[in-house]
Amino acid sequence: MPGTVGRVPTPSAPTPDGPTTPGTATSGRAAAVLSHPWAGTALGAPEGWDAALRAVIDLVLASPVPMALLYGDDLVLLYNNGYAELIGARHPEALGRPAAEVFADVWHEPGAGEVLQRAYRRGEPFLEREAVLPIDRHRGGAEPAVFTRGYSPVRDSAGKIVGVLTVAAQTTQVTQQLQSLSDVAAALSGTLTLDDVARVTLRYCLHSFDADRVSLAIDEGTAWRMARRVRGELLDEADERLPPLWRRMPPDSPVPTVVTARSGVPSFTADGQPLRDTAADRHDEKVRALATLPLRSTVIQGALTVGYQAPHLWSPAERALLAASAELISQAAERARRFETQHGTAQLLQRSMLPEQLPDLPRLRIAARYDPGVDGNAAGGDFYDAFVLPTGALGVVLGDVAGHDVQAAARMGQVRAALRALALTDPRPDAVLAGLDRLVASLGVEGGTQELFVTVVFGVIESDRERITLASAGHPAPLIRRAPVDGAPAAEYVEVPPGPPLGLGCQPRTTTVPFRPGDTLLLYSDGVVERRWQDLASGLSGLGAAVTGASSGDPRALCAVATAAVPGATEDDVAVLAVEHAVRPSRSASMAVPAEPTAPSRVRHWMTAQLSEWQVPEGVIGAAVLCTSELTTNALLHAGTAARVEIDLSAERLLVSVADSGSRGQVTRAQTDTLSSRGRGLGLIEELSDAWGTDPTVRGSTVWFEILLPAG
Repeated sequence: MPGTVGRVPTPSAPTPDGPTTPGTATSGRAAAVLSHPWAGTALGAPEGWDAALRAVIDLVLASPVPMALLYGDDLVLLYNNGYAELIGARHPEALGRPAAEVFADVWHEPGAGEVLQRAYRRGEPFLEREAVLPIDRHRGGAEPAVFTRGYSPVRDSAGKIVGVLTVAAQTTQVTQQLQSLSDVAAALSGTLTLDDVARVTLRYCLHSFDADRVSLAIDEGTAWRMARRVRGELLDEADERLPPLWRRMPPDSPVPTVVTARSGVPSFTADGQPLRDTAADRHDEKVRALATLPLRSTVIQGALTVGYQAPHLWSPAERALLAASAELISQAAERARRFETQHGTAQLLQRSMLPEQLPDLPRLRIAARYDPGVDGNAAGGDFYDAFVLPTGALGVVLGDVAGHDVQAAARMGQVRAALRALALTDPRPDAVLAGLDRLVASLGVEGGTQELFVTVVFGVIESDRERITLASAGHPAPLIRRAPVDGAPAAEYVEVPPGPPLGLGCQPRTTTVPFRPGDTLLLYSDGVVERRWQDLASGLSGLGAAVTGASSGDPRALCAVATAAVPGATEDDVAVLAVEHAVRPSRSASMAVPAEPTAPSRVRHWMTAQLSEWQVPEGVIGAAVLCTSELTTNALLHAGTAARVEIDLSAERLLVSVADSGSRGQVTRAQTDTLSSRGRGLGLIEELSDAWGTDPTVRGSTVWFEILLPAG
């Protein structure tokens, strides 16, 4: 059917036969069309064409847009090169033939033959802004193109209708961009943080607008931070999971993104050098066309830019699409800012009630891990603690106050503080829990509630006597990973006499079990082993198997193993505390790492010297230094703050951790260019270490890895 068949790039490029020019229409394809034997058709020989009709034919043949004239009662076809590409294999036989014959297979489809007949018989023009052409509905394979098409009656010099002019313009790109807008709305709805919003935004705009450069700026109180992506930038899966590289900008920066973010006024440059004076690198210098859209909401300011390395006319439709995209991004950024504020407050409250530093003892190595449940946006009631008692023994505790709100966190803080005070007075576990039972009962009466549910397990470790004394108030049984003697290691649950939760008249009893060098104690909350639609026995069995199969009894590694032991998501908080009775005292050292480009190199030299002095095997040194360098680089890039590297060497393994203090966007552009490539660190650690993990801390996060040492 005319104007409704096949595929075509719009506008069509001139053919190798030469361009067509309005008014002349006698070269290339136009000459070939005019040489057709028209005398044998209803149109007649060209020399006898009416002047008005000849003007329409010249327009058709000169146009780069697919156009055709359908002449006379039979609607004989005369068309240009663009239309020839549109109808595909039907050309050239379609030239000079009636449209009903050429498009017999779709002539009776809705929007086909009848609209042409109305335009010819009644003089009714027809316009369809978005249409999948009838012939494409029957095609398989790729998604069909979308067109805007129109039919208009053609009159001769006497005003009589002698034919129909059809024009078809492909609008697939706009349609795809609108679909992409729907896709990005769905992607943004799942974002929680500003890093998430930036990742989705940069990826979407680069793809949807086929841009060469995209950037996003967000206010940061007294300054701005900007993330950017450019065409051809290779990002692997690990890169996509990492936070974007934020560049910190002063409040009065002349960068167009920041200027628009401050003013709230969009700007569009079709051709020029919009980034000439503020270019950070050659990618910016090449930009010639730039659109900058403000991001505005009640809690956030920012801007989005889309740039091209060639001149680009910003059509009204494209400007509207950019404005709609900016509005979606603004809403997502506002939600993310609110979430980060609430999340940060909740986590600060949670972690401020947990010990910032665990005891550093020569024969007892200690580690803990806390992962918030639900959506991470509420404070919880899980807690842990470890502290040295007046007797020289180590007190360890892990408890759970029911609830996921500020009140639960406050009660958790009261219980933890009271437990430590009671233990420092009388460290017997049964006496400590009996005193806590009275406190919780008192809090329940004071709050007018009988629903204050608190479970806790408390133990006293006497390393010199190689034993642990434990008492529990309704808490899951502790787990001990026994050191291998003549075989493989084995994990066993300690049979602590059961008792009700605190506040219900708890009368705790104690049990004492051996705790020899090489053993590791694991205390955990019920969030580690409980899953919906799964019985508790399965969770306990899974935890025991995972701890037994761990590569070592190192407490940090066991914390990571325990939190991942039972498959499936949990809505509860997860807290784990592990204590290893070391076979021999370990050696440790640490280094403060400034946020400078030379820091990874300094860490490499320091670690190589330290491990060589400790006579660590060369193969272990090489792997450890490489992994530590990458972790240090990632900490500087993605946390943006100074870091601390700690190494701990025992007879069985080397443990390395890199801790940051968590705020982002502090590393300048010059520094990030000097640092190593993003994303490599995680893959290297996975490949070169025996165990690794990430732990949230009171301020920031810690990434660690463990390498087992060869026997002897």
